[in-house]
Amino acid sequence: MKQIVAILIGSMVIISCGGEQKESLEQILQSKDLVKIREKRAEIVAEQLEINQKIKQLDAVIAAIDTVKNLPNVSTLIVKEESFNHYLDLQGNVETKQNILVYPEFSGVLKQVVVKEGQAVSKGQVLARIDDGGLSQQLAQLEIQAQLSKTTFERQERLWKQKIGSEIQYLQAKTQYEAQAKAVDQMQKNLDKTVVRAPFTGVVDDVITDEGSVVAPGQTPLFRVVNLNDMYVTVDVPERYITNVTIGKDVKANFPVLGKTIDSKVRQTGKFINPANRTFKIEVPLENKDQSIKPNLTAKLRINDYSNEKALLIPLSVISEDASGEQYVYVVQNKDKDQGVSKKATITTGQSEGDLVEVLSGLSVGSEIIIEGARSVKDAQEVRILNKQ
Repeated sequence: MKQIVAILIGSMVIISCGGEQKESLEQILQSKDLVKIREKRAEIVAEQLEINQKIKQLDAVIAAIDTVKNLPNVSTLIVKEESFNHYLDLQGNVETKQNILVYPEFSGVLKQVVVKEGQAVSKGQVLARIDDGGLSQQLAQLEIQAQLSKTTFERQERLWKQKIGSEIQYLQAKTQYEAQAKAVDQMQKNLDKTVVRAPFTGVVDDVITDEGSVVAPGQTPLFRVVNLNDMYVTVDVPERYITNVTIGKDVKANFPVLGKTIDSKVRQTGKFINPANRTFKIEVPLENKDQSIKPNLTAKLRINDYSNEKALLIPLSVISEDASGEQYVYVVQNKDKDQGVSKKATITTGQSEGDLVEVLSGLSVGSEIIIEGARSVKDAQEVRILNKQ
């Protein structure tokens, strides 16, 4: 090798020094003689071409003699089928259908509040009573009149069955009795409205109105009653996912402030696209045994919108893109032990998750792609494979 380099240097010296003494490059440049300058340039170009040709000859000899080739080192990955899940990340709010303000159905003074904040109540349990304004006395009077009407009707009915008396007397007694019974029933319903009851089983979250206050139907909230058992998350999903986000899809609901994650599924999907933001609503039920999840709590949802049990996955970092926008990777072909030839493979990709991307076309099971060193190799270049992943 050293002898070859010495021969090359000697040739250059002979070329530069041989023949009659010539003007130096500096002398020619200082002469400002355009003809001499052009001649000198042509001479140097010819020398350069001759030297390049000799270097090629030397490289060919070196390649034939030297068995240790200076090849780029790469590592590879064998493509195989894997299970792949893609997730859609969205943010929603916790809600419950059993979170309401309890209003009175009767106007009057709030006479008695029989529950406290934080108290558990069952459906129909008495929460408060409103002064009935004399309705109980009126009911007692109506009941007495109704009892008299009933006795009169029963006697008139027995006489009528014995063909005693007129039909009109019988009908009048019957009508009077029925009217009195309905009046009692109506008064009882009005009196029942003075008692405020729990609409469902839950917890009294807030006592809003104090005893002695004047309340009115639909205007004065009395209590907030909440049931934390049937909790769910609602979230707006972009319309482009309408075919992927469907009932039964797996969901991971994360609550950052609680430091907990709950596995669930989509329970309901909206049948209406909101024209304002082009989204549809979904509901995701939540298990809330410890009662830690509260209404209006923020939840981060990871919805499994796409799955493929036989996906071809490769690292996103090894994919390059050419000037035409096509994506490609390098695969190894013509393998011989730890050496091979790189081959550019144009691919089509699908969904990505983290650093992995699904390859839809361009690769097959068993393809060996270049991972480390992929950015430094070229098409049809010999490479040395250090290890496989």
